[in-house]
Amino acid sequence: MTELVHTRKELAAARDALTGTVGVVMTMGALHSGHETLLRAARERADHVLVTIFVNPLQFGPNEDFDRYPRTLDADLEICRRAGADVVFAPAVTDMYPEGQPTVRLNPGPLGEDLEGLSRPGFFHGVLTVVMKLLQLTRPDLAFFGEKDYQQLTLVRRMVRDLDVPTEIVGVPTVREPDGLALSSRNRYLSADERAAALSLSAALRAGAEAAERGADAGAVLAAAHRGFDSGTPGARLDYLVLTDADLEPGPVSGAARLLIAAWVGATRLIDNAAIHLAPRS
Repeated sequence: MTELVHTRKELAAARDALTGTVGVVMTMGALHSGHETLLRAARERADHVLVTIFVNPLQFGPNEDFDRYPRTLDADLEICRRAGADVVFAPAVTDMYPEGQPTVRLNPGPLGEDLEGLSRPGFFHGVLTVVMKLLQLTRPDLAFFGEKDYQQLTLVRRMVRDLDVPTEIVGVPTVREPDGLALSSRNRYLSADERAAALSLSAALRAGAEAAERGADAGAVLAAAHRGFDSGTPGARLDYLVLTDADLEPGPVSGAARLLIAAWVGATRLIDNAAIHLAPRS
């Protein structure tokens, strides 16, 4: 039976009743099968699973979609029940930020100002602040994050390591539609034509990965990814397409690497990424 709680007091009582290992899955709601995969991963590794559903205003810019972001709590609860979640914490903004938006926020460091942080200033300050608050409130042994938001996953791992938070961060591979489109709550904004155009993102990643498998170097992999994006259905506008190392560190790329992409499709901004391996240069 899944217990729904809304306040800090209710959450504390529900958390105290959980014995053994606790895994948390943090979401903004509008759950889909990608979230179900996170929940199943948590169910496999933890004795109890706690889900948070909170649309965090700190990570939305003034021209972004906070007000229109889908709120589907009843459907979300059904998915949580089906996946075996023990507790769902769905607070109001006033429960998370009782004194209004916090003046003290976590600084993500240089990586937080690049890629998504460059396109969305202040985004990761808001993300890490709410993740840290939720880690403090839920006190999990493990926290599960999807690899689709790879920069977020990387920064959360760094935050936990740098600030000595006693939680293991577990990355879960991206879930895709049969045609390759990465599952996202924002996909529901896409028209039929826009959904077709959105396949340009996965086409770019696939082209880059195939080039890497043929032994191409970093420059050739990135060039192949750009060609893959351009050859997709028209309608997607590229924001960035980069090849970096697996930890998103600056410098020459070799061995384990990550190809990351962001693009606008109509009024919807989508992101995706893929792991690749660059062959050593002779």
